[in-house]
Amino acid sequence: MNLDYQQMIFQFLGGLGLFLFSIKFMGDGLQKAAGDRLRDLLDRFTTNPIKGVLVGILVTALIQSSSGTTVITVGLVSAGFMTLKQAIGVIMGANIGTTVTALIIGIDIGEYAFPILAVGAVLLFFFKQRNVQNIGQIVFGFGGLFVGLNFMSDGMKPLRDAPAFVDMMLSMSDHSVLGVLVGTIFTLIVQSSSATIGILQGLYADGLINLQGALPVLFGDNIGTTITVVLASLGASVAAKRAAATHVMFNIVGTIIFLILLVPFLAFVEYISRTLGLEAKMQIAFAHGTFNIVNTLIQLPFIGLWAYIVTKMIPGKEDEIEITNQDFDYSIIEKSPNIALAQAKEEIIKMGGYSVEGLKHALIYFETKKTDDAAKTMQLEVAINSLDRRITNFLVEVSKKSLSNKDSNEHVMQLDLIRDFERVGDHVENLVELIEYKDNHKVYLSDEARKEVTEMFEYTTETVRMSVEAFETLDKSIAQEVLKREDHIDLMERQLRKRHIHRLNNGVCTGEAGIVFADIISNLERVGDHASNVAKAVIEY
Repeated sequence: MNLDYQQMIFQFLGGLGLFLFSIKFMGDGLQKAAGDRLRDLLDRFTTNPIKGVLVGILVTALIQSSSGTTVITVGLVSAGFMTLKQAIGVIMGANIGTTVTALIIGIDIGEYAFPILAVGAVLLFFFKQRNVQNIGQIVFGFGGLFVGLNFMSDGMKPLRDAPAFVDMMLSMSDHSVLGVLVGTIFTLIVQSSSATIGILQGLYADGLINLQGALPVLFGDNIGTTITVVLASLGASVAAKRAAATHVMFNIVGTIIFLILLVPFLAFVEYISRTLGLEAKMQIAFAHGTFNIVNTLIQLPFIGLWAYIVTKMIPGKEDEIEITNQDFDYSIIEKSPNIALAQAKEEIIKMGGYSVEGLKHALIYFETKKTDDAAKTMQLEVAINSLDRRITNFLVEVSKKSLSNKDSNEHVMQLDLIRDFERVGDHVENLVELIEYKDNHKVYLSDEARKEVTEMFEYTTETVRMSVEAFETLDKSIAQEVLKREDHIDLMERQLRKRHIHRLNNGVCTGEAGIVFADIISNLERVGDHASNVAKAVIEY
């Protein structure tokens, strides 16, 4: 008997592992196939709560993870691209989108799982095209999902004869709060509501739990899935913490409402199941979908109230850098291309300002090891990349119109400058990663080396600031000064490299420290090159 239980546990855990891997593998494939479009969807189409709900449903249905959608949302809130009210709408939609997995499982095509796996493997290993491989990853993950479910289902069947398990299921049927706790704790452990709902569907289909006991577990699964988002928000901004808190409270309040209405809800699910002839797994999927849709409809009108409550629950002033995400007025292109170029210029100046701020926070991180400043540089890098896409798209539309020679020259200059400021942001990200590597691997830089890095950092940052000013004012004298400073940055890089080689030869610094030092000053030198490009563009214009 002990061996039977051992086999049952191993088969269940193996099936669970395969299920979790498959659903993540499938979601990753979907994300690769979609590229950055998922983030753009969340970034651009969440101007009001209703749109936020719809986008949350769509993105979650695609990546098969409400946690994944909410983590991206928390990141956008942290980066200042989404307000708390917009984020709440997306979070509500994500809860609805996650029901797609339960519906897929409810269809129960397990007997075709192995052929699906075979098709996915062929697409993965016999084709070189990236798009085909992404589709193969999606198909393979889809098949693996059902194989894992079958393993879990077969492993749980002996539980029918286990008195302790039968008693626990009966207790859960009699005490709904216990069912909620079981669902919450299990999802907290597994980190996937899709997995726990899949297991619940298997238990119910095999007659190991009745519907009255299954529904509270289902509610608890929705609470448990919020842990991933809570963890993602720990190092993020106050607004991001508030978004994560909303996700938790939204599901807790929904669970309380449905526990109060458990008897009529149970009767409703049973009635629909009889009327439509739903199979057991699909009954759970239907209940899951109904719970999330009705919960969203109930709470959607109170988004403003939720934002107020979590703001009071999590007090604190936003210490994040203010990042504004202004929409371009595309209609102005037809009326006045030169005003459209003025709009674009304002956003490019903003982009340059973010580059300067990123350098400042990277230096503070180098000097103090405060991870808050590292997070702010990443926040600014996200902002720069978003501006890069938005401004480029806008300027492409401007280029379709007939431009004067002056406007045409400015248009070319602006496109060039976008590239330069975007590359500065990339180098700032490289610098932060180098500093993280130095700290994590306990790489020691001598006091002299640290002083030299700080001096070059400050000098380069001021040079970039002056290049932004030169572009803003179109002042050639400032641009000429930037070119002189860039020559000095090149000289600094050569001199500092020689001095550090001397320190290495004298054993003052290690070889690993030498590599980190050289990479830091090399990135700063390249930042200077991009500041020089901006200055040259101003002079030529």
